[in-house]
Parts: sequence; structure tokens; C-alpha cells
Amino acid sequence: MFPGTGRWYAADMDATTPAAAPSLFLLTDLYQLTMAYGYWRLGLAARRAVFHLTFRQQPFGGGYAIAGGLGPAVDYLTSLQPTAADLDYLATLVGNDGRPLFDPAFLAWLDGCRFTGDLDAVPEGSVVFANEPLLRVEGPLLQCQLVETALLNLVNFSTLVATKAARVRVAAGDEPVLEFGLRRAQGPDGGLTASRAAYLGGADATSNVLAGHRYGIPVRGTHAHSWVMCFPDEPTAFAAYARVLPNNCVFLVDTYDTLEGVRHAIAAARELRAQGHELVGIRLDSGDLAYLSQQARRLLDEAGFPGAKVLASNDLDERLIESLHLQQAAIDLWGVGTRLVTGGEQAALGGVYKLAALAAPDGGWEYPLKLSEQAIKITTPGRLGVRRFCRQGEIVADCIYDLDLGLLPGAALVDPRDATRQRPLEPELTAAELLVPVLRAGQPVGARPTLAESRQHTLQQLAALHPGVKRLANPHELPVGLEPRLAARRTRLIGEARARVRERRTPG
Repeated sequence: MFPGTGRWYAADMDATTPAAAPSLFLLTDLYQLTMAYGYWRLGLAARRAVFHLTFRQQPFGGGYAIAGGLGPAVDYLTSLQPTAADLDYLATLVGNDGRPLFDPAFLAWLDGCRFTGDLDAVPEGSVVFANEPLLRVEGPLLQCQLVETALLNLVNFSTLVATKAARVRVAAGDEPVLEFGLRRAQGPDGGLTASRAAYLGGADATSNVLAGHRYGIPVRGTHAHSWVMCFPDEPTAFAAYARVLPNNCVFLVDTYDTLEGVRHAIAAARELRAQGHELVGIRLDSGDLAYLSQQARRLLDEAGFPGAKVLASNDLDERLIESLHLQQAAIDLWGVGTRLVTGGEQAALGGVYKLAALAAPDGGWEYPLKLSEQAIKITTPGRLGVRRFCRQGEIVADCIYDLDLGLLPGAALVDPRDATRQRPLEPELTAAELLVPVLRAGQPVGARPTLAESRQHTLQQLAALHPGVKRLANPHELPVGLEPRLAARRTRLIGEARARVRERRTPG
């Protein structure tokens, strides 16, 4: 929910509708189906359950992430149903004894399976932090279990790329960022997802025409080296391109000699101006971008084309852009491709989807807990919410709390890694809920913002972060902690679970 708007995010209005999309029922790991079968066989399918989708560490060694993928996730949940072909395939699966893996009665039951649970989520474009829920899924145990893999697939990659794009956006400042990554993306679906997420994270346009059509993202492009190589020389190639597209001339100048290419672009620009058109700019795709951009800027200005832009590409990312700024590069636009749409140095977000509560026979809740030798992997049981605290519009802390325990005024944040570290929450701070209703009983709640509105939300969220949190190197860690009673319950449950392990341990 955007603060003050009461609106949740589902899919983009112009995206492929669920009815037209192929079935994604089998977009899952086999163990989700075998567990679902087990719940059905044991009479546990309808037991109410709560799962949370979180991630454990900030991506890219940064101080924040940008929540992405909610729109596609909602499309998935609201259209979830098996086709006859899906069920026919499942009927062919066999166990180690060669017998069918699933009872035909279970497959018949799946035929009527729909998602009827509740979904609360962080709106796309929101700044989020490790260990706090991005999604809370509550409903029948079988349904909540069945959607785990797909939700992780849809949210993890989008959040990763949206975060990378936001980091590039911050490094570029007010200079436009163009996403040029389709040819290096992980397949057509990865390319579409990455283009959407990059725009969400702050990119201004994409070269991906299908993404432009499907999601309403502005599309931009120049020409390739092959265009220049198809002509006897570079001046002839530029002149030909100017005749064909006089209103879209951005010349790629480094096919042979970069600065000579700039001079050839200037000659073509003079012809364009004589015909009533202006050179949009030039593109640098190799070499010393700081030096070449400075020299190109000088040549363009001296020739009377101060309005022509210098676009740079060539394996850029936020760190290289920051470095080029420090070198006073004369670059006006940034074309970022491979390192944006693939996640660059980080292959995956590492989000997880964990069971946090089960309905008890008395009408209350039981709180299952996952232990681990790694403290970071121990779960926080409960029906969790996140309240965000701000001071004069700046985000200063997030508090994770249990919906049933609530959040007492003046409560402190307890660090889940070290209960002795606590941060008081000053009474003058303003607060807002981060997770908001998206689905109730499987049906959408409220209106849906467009992708462009969610992108604007990203920019507003980034503006609300202290510069230290956005710093690329050694960023400030914004406080994210547990409400004290939730922290105490978690500590108690960990102690009880460890005691049970000790009791069951085989002597010797």
C-alpha cells in the first residue's frame, strides 16, 4: 500500500491477462506436490496455516532492497488451477516401485483446487530489509504449501533486479538510465521479467520492445556496429542512417576509431540540421569512457552541438558509474545491460518461504520453529506484520511484530541476532504498516496502481532513505528488529526446541 492511498499492487493493467496466459500450475518443485498429497491423505489439507516470504541478507552488500514481483505473483495466485493436461501428466509420475505416485482421487480433488487464502504484501517499489516479511500468506495448509516455489521464483528475481536498478539509479543521479540487457538475459522470460523489474527499480527506458508493449515501458535504441560495417565507410553509414531515421539519430561512434567517429557524427549532424533535424547524440561502447566522453563533449560543443547527448554503455554497473562520476566523465545517459538484468555479481536474492503458524484445536495458533546450526536460518514464528517508523519523512527503523500480540507504544526494537542490542522508538516518530491486504479469500482487494506508479513509489522510497543507507561501500545498517514480546517468545521457543533435541539425542 502506498502510504495514504489505500491501494495495493497486483499485475499491470496492460500485462497479459491470466485467462490468456498458459497454466502455471506445474511451475513448482515435485516435493510441493508430494507434501500436498500427504496433507490430503492425512486430512490436513484444510488446516489454517501462515507462511512468510523473506530474505536473509541484503543483496549486493548494500543497505536495502526494493520489493518486486508482487504483480506477477498476484496474477499467479488468482489464476491458479490445473488443466486437464497438467493432471494427465501428474498421473504418469511413478514412485521407486513403478506404481503411480498420486492416487487418482487426489488428482480429481486437485481438479477443483483454487487459491482461496489471504495475501498481505509489501507494495512493489517499497524499500525493504533482510528478515522482514515481503509476503504473508494465510489459508489452507495445502494451498499455502503448493504455491511456495512459484512465489519464490516470481519475487526473488524481480526483487534482485529492481534492487540492482535502484543502485544504478542512485549512482546515476538525475541522468537517465536505459536498460539494454535483453540479449544477455536468461531466456525470453528472464528478459521480460528483468526489463519490468529494472523499470520498477528506476530505469527510465528499455531496449526490449516486447516489454515496452506489454508493460508500457518507454523504449529506446540506437544502431549496432553491423550497420556501420554494411557500408563502405563510417561517414556513408551515418549519412544513410540519418536519411532513414532523421528524428532518432544516436550514432555509435566506436566501430573503428572513436574520436574520428565523433567527427563523422558531427558531419552527419550538420546535414541533419540543414534538413531541419537535430542530432540526438552519440554512443560510446568501449575504451576509456571518462577520457573519450570528455573529448567527445569538447568536439560536439566546439562544432555547435551542445544539446547532443553522450550515451555510454559497455558492461556498466553502479560502481563503474560512480567511478566515472569521480573522473568527471561527460556522460549524459547510461546504457546498462548485462550486469543489471542478470544481477551482476549476485546470482540470486536467496529469499525463503517458511511456515510460521498453524491453527490450534482451541482456535488459537501453534508456532512451529525451524532450528539450524546457522543462527541466520532460525525462523521467527507468528503471524507477522511490519511497522515502519519515519522522522520528518525519512525512514529510520522497521519493527517486526506479531499481529495477535500487537505493538505497544514506546516499545523498543530487539535485534534478532543479539537480544542485548535494543533501540528505543521515540514517541514523535510517525508509523505506517508495511504489509497491506492484497487478496482476501483468493480475491483481489482494492484498486491496482500501474507499473509507472510503482516506479514512482520506488523513487519516493529512495528519497526517504538516508544517504548512508544508500552508500555503495559499507552502507549504514538501518535498524530492523523484533517487538520485545515477539522476541521473548522466539527465544523461549528456541530454548524449548533445543531442549527437545537434547532429550531425543541417542546416548553415546
